[in-house]
Order: sequence, then C-alpha cells, then structure tokens
Amino acid sequence: MLQVAFAGTPEFAVPTLQALLSAPDITVKCVLTQPDRPAGRGQQMSESAVKRCARDAGIDVWQPEQLSLPEHAETLRALHLDVLVVVAFGQLLKPIILDIPRYGCINVHASLLPRWRGAAPVQRAIEAGDSETGVTIMQMDAGLDTGPMLAKQAIAIEDSTTAADLHDQLARIGGPLLVDTLRAIRENRHVPVPQTDDARATYAKKIRVEDACIQWDQSAEYVLRQIHAFNPYPGAYCYLNAERLKIFEVAVRDTHRLSPGQWQRHSDGSVMIGTGTVPLECLALQFPGQKRLTASQMKIRKGLPWDGTYQLSRSPSGGH
Repeated sequence: MLQVAFAGTPEFAVPTLQALLSAPDITVKCVLTQPDRPAGRGQQMSESAVKRCARDAGIDVWQPEQLSLPEHAETLRALHLDVLVVVAFGQLLKPIILDIPRYGCINVHASLLPRWRGAAPVQRAIEAGDSETGVTIMQMDAGLDTGPMLAKQAIAIEDSTTAADLHDQLARIGGPLLVDTLRAIRENRHVPVPQTDDARATYAKKIRVEDACIQWDQSAEYVLRQIHAFNPYPGAYCYLNAERLKIFEVAVRDTHRLSPGQWQRHSDGSVMIGTGTVPLECLALQFPGQKRLTASQMKIRKGLPWDGTYQLSRSPSGGH
C-alpha cells in the first residue's frame, strides 16, 4: 500500500485527488492546500476546491502558509510517506520537503514538458497556437518544472478549444496517468527521462488582465486564439460604447471584409467582428452586470445595445 500525501489547491487538482482516493492500493494520509482566501465581489473567505473535496472524503487537511519550513518538514517526516503528489499547489517546494518521501515528490503538470514550464501552461499553449498539449508526470527537483519526466499523455488543440475546455480535459487525464505512474514507481518499472533539451523549453508566464485586451488589428487566427486562451479567466475584453464587453467564443467566418474592430449585426441575428484579416463570428459574450449569452440567445434577443454597426475599441475612450 503506497502511503501518499497530496498537495493541491484549485479545481484542476480535484480529479487527481479523487483518482488517488479511489485507488485500492493507495492511502492518502493527508491533504495540503493553500489557506482560505477572500474571493468574489464580497471578498468572503473561500475554501479551495481541494479542501472541500478532502473534507467530503474525511481526509485531514493542512493549510500551511509556507510549507518549506523546518517545523512543517518534521510533521511530514513523521507520516513516513512514500510519495508527496503535487498538483497546482501554489508554492515552490524546497529540498527540505522534496527529500522527505521515500520516492520523492511527483508533480502532475498541464503541458508536454519541457514546453510551457510555469504558471499558466493551458492558456499559453492556446495563445501560441500549439496543435497539441497534454499532461506530464514529473519527478520534482528544486527547479521550476525542470525535473525528470516519468509519463506523458498528449491531446489535440482545435480551433474551437477554449482554456475552459482544455482545463477539464487535462484534469481528467491527470489522475489515471498519475496512478499508473505511481504503480510503476512502486514496482520499479518507471524510466525517468531527463529534461536535457533546454532549447525547447518555454515559460508560461502568469496571466495578467491586460493580456486579455483584444487586438482586433491582428489576424483572425491570432484574435481567436487570444479570446479562447482567456476563457474563462480573465475573459478577453474590449469596449463597445464605453462599456466593457467580454467575448468568450468566436469562429472564423470567410465573409466580406470588415475593418478591425468593426461590429456588425446581421439580419439573421449573428454578430460579426472585423479583424486584420477575415471577420470572426461572436458566439458567446457578456456585458457588465449581465449574464453570459450564447450565439443562439443573442439571435432571439432584440433591441439590445449590439444592434447595428459599431466600432469596438481597446479603451473606454475609444482608443485602438
């Protein structure tokens, strides 16, 4: 029976924790997650998704502000762990923690390493126009996603793929792949593959809100990737009549040309927006204080602010 501790925080980590809890030959001794934080408009204290999952399963939850402190290392050492599994925990672990478990610390990372090391691999893969991404199971070292790779599984990225879609697909892949890898480690069947080709490594920098401001003068393909990469967070945005408009899904339409940022609602209710090349059809959007609308909902709603032809901009004052 493998004795495992689990460190993770967001929703992405939950399916992997559930896979460990369901495995008959694995015991999850405790769960580590980030401390409760203020969230939402009301800034109410909010528990992490991993904490809620662990509590529902009756697993002890530990929320250290900084795990890599001597007193926390001693607590972990007393558990006699075989493995510490880490999935989007939110803290960089130091050797004082990495060296504790019998088989070390194992990370489930949402990219095909060494591509997209770092904080936002899902969004950056879509934004860059990658044709595929996946999950890598990695033996952790003191670097940022630089340790030996133990297993990989790839999936395709389509034109219609959003970060929300990709997040859910990769989350489902991670758990079974990790469980198989842990069994291979226990049976000494695993073959670590060093990340020796640093020339192929890319860094997935943390998402900033300004990254999601739509650049309508770029090609339709670029704008599509930008919009889909930041769906749902922070939401690709621009301005229509000084109102901030979030756009979540689009599709390339090879129709008559519109100038970049030109908004045009057709007689069938569809909304087309010009780019530096061909127009995009808007398939999902949201105005401030309103619910998100799909293309079908937009088509049956009449007399709303988007009727007619307008010019979208990158600032409330109308600047491009």
